[in-house]
Amino acid sequence: MVQGSPGSAPSQIINPQWQQQLLKCEMVRSSRSPHHRARASAMASRTVTKSAITITNPNLIKPSPSASTDVNDAASKSSDGASPVPAAATSTSEVSPSAGSAYVANHPSSTVAPIAEISRITASKPPQNSWNSLDMGGVNLKNIPSHSGLFSFTFLINLYLNHNALSSVPPEIAKLRHLELLDLSGNNLTVIPSEVGMLTHLKELYVFDNHISTLPSELGTLHQLQTLGVEGNPLDTSLKAIIQKDGTPALISFLRDSCPVPVPPPERQWKNLISQAERDTLASDPNTETFSVLCYNILCERFATERLYGYTPSWALSWAYRKELILTEIVNYDSDFLCLQEVDIAQYEDYFIKNLKAHDYEGVYWPKSRYKTMSDADRRQVDGCAIFYKADKYQLVEKHLIEFSTVAMQRPDFKKTDDMFNRVLGKDHIAVIGLFENKESGTRIIVANAHLHWDPAYRDVKLVQAALLIEEIEKIANDFSKYPPRLPPTSSSSSDFDSASSKPSRVPPTYSDGTKIPVIISGDYNSIPESGVYEFLANGSVPHDHPDFMSHMYGRYTSEGLRHRLGLKSAYAGTDELTLTNYTPSFQGVIDYIWYSTGNLGVNAVLGEVDRGYLEKVVGFPNAHFPSDHVCIVSEFRVKPPRDNPPRPPPVFSTMNGTH
Repeated sequence: MVQGSPGSAPSQIINPQWQQQLLKCEMVRSSRSPHHRARASAMASRTVTKSAITITNPNLIKPSPSASTDVNDAASKSSDGASPVPAAATSTSEVSPSAGSAYVANHPSSTVAPIAEISRITASKPPQNSWNSLDMGGVNLKNIPSHSGLFSFTFLINLYLNHNALSSVPPEIAKLRHLELLDLSGNNLTVIPSEVGMLTHLKELYVFDNHISTLPSELGTLHQLQTLGVEGNPLDTSLKAIIQKDGTPALISFLRDSCPVPVPPPERQWKNLISQAERDTLASDPNTETFSVLCYNILCERFATERLYGYTPSWALSWAYRKELILTEIVNYDSDFLCLQEVDIAQYEDYFIKNLKAHDYEGVYWPKSRYKTMSDADRRQVDGCAIFYKADKYQLVEKHLIEFSTVAMQRPDFKKTDDMFNRVLGKDHIAVIGLFENKESGTRIIVANAHLHWDPAYRDVKLVQAALLIEEIEKIANDFSKYPPRLPPTSSSSSDFDSASSKPSRVPPTYSDGTKIPVIISGDYNSIPESGVYEFLANGSVPHDHPDFMSHMYGRYTSEGLRHRLGLKSAYAGTDELTLTNYTPSFQGVIDYIWYSTGNLGVNAVLGEVDRGYLEKVVGFPNAHFPSDHVCIVSEFRVKPPRDNPPRPPPVFSTMNGTH
């Protein structure tokens, strides 16, 4: 085999990786005739004798009844190659191999999408089509114009352009994001366009027998590439040595880590949701009270691995690099409340508390429940939720931890349901709640920070967790409303405020019930706007038979439905300023939210989206500029005065001596 291999020589390094390269090179060279793959596939399908008994693939996973509305795995590819292929398309009907779930962990990743409640077009699944392979090989193509209809075939999984006369491939090739095999062998190419690096689903990339001497570093993002066929090119010896010795993955890693830092994106712009006149009026009112909230899943150190984020340079994935970007970003926005998810114990204690204290932040934090069963060393790596607040402006009155599994166990109507034991109790997700008072005005604010389960196979659990969260917040808010008002500042204690601002001391507001207290509920909900979780939070109810319960039984939730009275709305609802909060090759969408109670809060402004032109040139986060797979969201709120505050009693003046 070695002697018959093309390009072999006595001095050539022959190891299993390079032998595989040479075998594939022989295979590609034998396919130089016009439409070789299409004809071979058609011949194979015609020669199969039909059996009287239907033979089915025993490895085929049968779709569930809800398969039409679920994306079960971002790494699974869809292909119904049995459908007839239009002759004009000159395409094969080969069945694409399913990648399956390459890695399953308790964390969304580049290979497993964090959510998949409904069918949608993302990078995780190609659009449905009756064919997904196109063979244009060996037909003497000299040019593919950038406006070619080829680039509208976004459903393609296999594309053969081999053995033509192409001297270049247009950048528009990047539009075919679902390609798993691209064959450009036997052309006149001198370069591979850097845009090929956007095709992160590629597993086979053949450029055999061209005139390529170097490779663009952008190919380093092809983290799923199994074979980069380079034999028959005058490739730089150092690059060829890497692939000969250690194979394609080693070369991709080298290109990834040596890739220069791209141009940073423009700064995200604020979107004002009130007019300038309204803003001026608020600024002139001495009783106006505003505050801002930042929500950010920072991607904890333990989850930021090359296995999950193989498209990210190792130096950009290191915690030493990312933590500085995270801190700089949240400090620059200078929000009154910071709601962070995936903060592990070690980084909370050793990094965030120390560094944010210098900016007058104090924190409330709990890790996920599993830390209780771990050794001291292991528990420091457990992530959780943190709320930081401006200590000069707000007083922490109380803090609460909500462990969803614990709360579920305490519900009498859940105790008789197997689904609660089998599905809910195994998840250790939490929410952290802080009860705050404005030190100057006495206004109360409830801030909750939650991180719900991510797995799309557990949409019911997400919905149950959201319902438990809201129920607990309603109880906490009602109790908070019964606390006596903070005593008005005395002349000595208020002198610092009054002398500096010349504002009269305010009478602290009173709250007749919990719904009158301003509520912020932020976090990573792993649920898109079309999900049951979003519907419940935004509309205040979902029916007992909502599809996201997935026919599981959860006591009163599935016998009576869900409802709440908080009057919540997403801060970004009704704006076009947010198209995604999570960005990986397998998923791009909104799953993080800042919810607010509309009866006593209004939105002044929200932080806009990441520049779309920049997003078109990067395969996913984290990267050199974005330290997490999530982007932070920020909103500024104004407090509406309580409507049912008792009127102040009229002043009583002494009439003695006829003076007032």
